[in-house]
Amino acid sequence: MLAPVLVAGLLVGAIPQVGDTAPDFTVKDTDGKVYILSELVKQGPVIVAFFPKAFTRGCTKELKAYTARHAEIEQLQGRVLAFSTDDAPTLTRFKADLKAPFPFIPDPEGKVVDAYDVKMPLVTVSKRYTFVVGADRKVLKVDSGGDAVDPTGAITSCSQGKAAAPTAPVATPGKDAAPAKDAAAKPVK
Repeated sequence: MLAPVLVAGLLVGAIPQVGDTAPDFTVKDTDGKVYILSELVKQGPVIVAFFPKAFTRGCTKELKAYTARHAEIEQLQGRVLAFSTDDAPTLTRFKADLKAPFPFIPDPEGKVVDAYDVKMPLVTVSKRYTFVVGADRKVLKVDSGGDAVDPTGAITSCSQGKAAAPTAPVATPGKDAAPAKDAAAKPVK
């Protein structure tokens, strides 16, 4: 009876959960630009999206959805970093094919994949996982498998991780409230 519990515990490993501190990383995207998670989260929430393989059906669907909804993410001061164990030339082609406006991060040695414990058994390929990381690298949301294909939950969670903006005055009956100004800083490109 105890053996299945121990095995299940071993399989879960160190995958960050909501409330945990996400592993920090310093990575380069396909264009050679450097990203440091602990610095990025100071500007707003970061969607760390691990996907198994470029040009596959599920990964294409997932990253097309993030591309289509990128403006919503930016409005929430969020950004997407798309990770795969594919090499840089493959991810460069995939990003161009999708016309994706966010960075694709090659992790062919699986260093970040290992840090998040999302590596498939026996091969250096990531499982499909999405982590929304907020201030102080706190994990706000985790999606995996089919749930990670749809960015809705991740986008909704970005609102939890953005800096508090001034609120609009409360409208009283018969009076119009002044529109709120968006005091949030734009993400650094």
